[in-house]
Amino acid sequence: MKKLIMVAIVGLGAQLIDGSLGMGYGVTSSSMLLLVGLSPALASASVHLAEMGTNIASGISHWKLGNTDWKLTGWLAVPGAIGAFLGATVLSRLATSASVPVMALILGSLGLYITSRFAFRPPNVAHARRSPHGPKVLLPLGLVGGFVDATGGGGWGPVTTTTLLGAGKTAPRTVVGSVDTSEFLVSTAASTGFLIGLGTSGINLGIVAALLVGGLIAAPIAAWLVSRLPARVMGVAVGGIIVLTNLRTLLTAFGVSGTVTAITAGVVLLAWLALLGITIIRHRRDPHAAGASEPAAASSDATAPQHVSDPAA
Repeated sequence: MKKLIMVAIVGLGAQLIDGSLGMGYGVTSSSMLLLVGLSPALASASVHLAEMGTNIASGISHWKLGNTDWKLTGWLAVPGAIGAFLGATVLSRLATSASVPVMALILGSLGLYITSRFAFRPPNVAHARRSPHGPKVLLPLGLVGGFVDATGGGGWGPVTTTTLLGAGKTAPRTVVGSVDTSEFLVSTAASTGFLIGLGTSGINLGIVAALLVGGLIAAPIAAWLVSRLPARVMGVAVGGIIVLTNLRTLLTAFGVSGTVTAITAGVVLLAWLALLGITIIRHRRDPHAAGASEPAAASSDATAPQHVSDPAA
């Protein structure tokens, strides 16, 4: 019971991160499930099964708050589902001994990317509530994002959200809401691929249910928080946690000694805390910079992006 409560807390925290930042549910949850001993394929399968429920709750919450561009959602969802099914099929066929370092490497790389992206090159702020991007951009983006998401146990948000925010053409709340809503098809396709490749053997429905309950509680809160949290600070914080979580798994898989692993983790921890402190200071000095909350007065039908001089939040 204690283990399931902890998993539920992980699901709640992961959904708060994902629903407000547009990324992090799968990466965070999968990292924690690897730590408790699940194989990469089973961890990813459990996360995606739970996400089917949390995505519905999150999508409804974002829709009610006006955060969803359905055209953007549709162009991302279909290729994303195809990529996720292919990724789940590939991961299901990998031996556990081979997939553990592969998954840890993908998750750690995504964490490093999130950290550096928000610390050194935060996205510009736009206020357009309809995305100008068409299928030429969104089809390959969805395909790659879906594949990475299934093979890494997470990655839909880090690939799609950061790309769209980085383009600086769509309001952050619209990007986050649309990406979160489109993820339902991605999770469904990944879950189908895992069930075909693995069957139901080894999938702990208690873990799936605990993740789902935590996520359902957090979904409406996260949708409300999306335009109120300093995304830059949150991105650096979440990215560092993901890197540290997967660093030990990766080093152990490659036979690095416990002493070297501990020293390496300590150095990374200090570097991350220093970077987080600098990011917080920068945000406090310029609380209205890009990545911070969207101005409440922004018109819901605005179409032109408005960039700030120093994208710092």
